[in-house]
Amino acid sequence: MERTLSIIKPDAVKRNLIGHINQLIEKNNLKIIASKTHKLSKNEAESFYGVHKERPFFNSLVAFMTSGSVQVQVLEGENAIVSYREIMGATNPEDADEGTIRKLFAESIEANSVHGSDSSENASIEIAFFFSGLELI
Repeated sequence: MERTLSIIKPDAVKRNLIGHINQLIEKNNLKIIASKTHKLSKNEAESFYGVHKERPFFNSLVAFMTSGSVQVQVLEGENAIVSYREIMGATNPEDADEGTIRKLFAESIEANSVHGSDSSENASIEIAFFFSGLELI
């Protein structure tokens, strides 16, 4: 069993899509083992997305991720990282496969509804960023 982090971004939270996204997650054999609503501060967003600090979209990303509440979740299942990335679809919703979260719900490349860890190492770091060991089943 593997774990990954999922963030349902402010665009999707504002449009009341948490339940719809969770249905797709669970339909694809991933279990939500921890979940909470969180409002990222500017410092938290800058730290979480620090890997992108030198990229031209960094400030816009931080502003977007602090624009409203997010739903942070830990998902568990067989090959959870790859599975969730397939469920999310391509970063650009125009390139995402039919039936993926981003094809169904994303508004743009930035407001693409969800974030998911891209590696086992990053999953561990990202999960620990939002959840203590006591919050995980």
